[in-house]
Amino acid sequence: MDILLTGSVAYDYLMTFPGLFKEQILPERLASISLSFLVESMSKQRGGIAPNIAYTMALLGEKPRVMATVGEDFGDYRAWLDAKGVDTDLMKVVPGLFTASFFATTDTDSAQIASFYPGAMAHSATQSLKDLDSKPDLVIVSPSAPDAMMKFPAECRELGIKYLYDPSQQVLRLEGAELARDMEGAYFLFCNDYEFGLISKKTGWSLDQILEHVQVLVITRGKDGADLYVGGDAVHIPTVPEDQIVDPTGVGDAFRGGFLAGYSHGFDWKLCGEIGSLSAVYCLEQRGTQNHSYTKEDFVKRFRKHFDDAGKLDVLLK
Repeated sequence: MDILLTGSVAYDYLMTFPGLFKEQILPERLASISLSFLVESMSKQRGGIAPNIAYTMALLGEKPRVMATVGEDFGDYRAWLDAKGVDTDLMKVVPGLFTASFFATTDTDSAQIASFYPGAMAHSATQSLKDLDSKPDLVIVSPSAPDAMMKFPAECRELGIKYLYDPSQQVLRLEGAELARDMEGAYFLFCNDYEFGLISKKTGWSLDQILEHVQVLVITRGKDGADLYVGGDAVHIPTVPEDQIVDPTGVGDAFRGGFLAGYSHGFDWKLCGEIGSLSAVYCLEQRGTQNHSYTKEDFVKRFRKHFDDAGKLDVLLK
């Protein structure tokens, strides 16, 4: 299956704070105080939602394509993705700019404070699905420049391409009418439980009303797993027990990558979600969004300790 991912491509600067943010922040003083935290470690990682998802898909044997704009500092990152099996031919360098950057500080309770510099990502809308040599089977619309997030769903609707709408953190800046417009033609809607609450509030749509506009709704709920809604049915996907919790950054992207790898094989929704659940915990157990790795044999073995695939995952081993 030809799956094309659009969205941010970034370097992640990940820091750890040896305490609890909630013990340092006074809500009544936020309007007039300058906050600073002394962190104990920092690492630079490859990140961005589109390649994060693509990376996990590639671990499971897929060959996803990423369409995005990147900076002149992208060379080493491109070589990494190419080596892992991600198709980077549609990742366009914007002269004179850096690749987007994500700065996140995580405390001892896994709470996070983050900021984002768009860099070359601000030029995402200079690309077009109409310029592709072949029409993808599915386009992933994940957070990037606001004009690109409007453009790609519109082009999918015009070209008759099935798409997954994943507004993620951009829900905060999108108006209800914008969310409603781009959910209207979407096959999938992915969000976490907090984002779902915002989407529902901004559009005025209940769960049942949202399901009148998208075919498949997936709501991730952190340690409480995920819920899938499709065709009048609801399926709960539990989490997989982790060996250790190291870093929550990118866990949702890994879930999406696993889910889409299952979808590309035509697996049932429950099995897709379970593959996503295991993919997510591998990411949770490592620092950074693309530092988890495993063979397909290891993945299937661990999967079968927690879920019953009725032998369907044998296709991954061929």
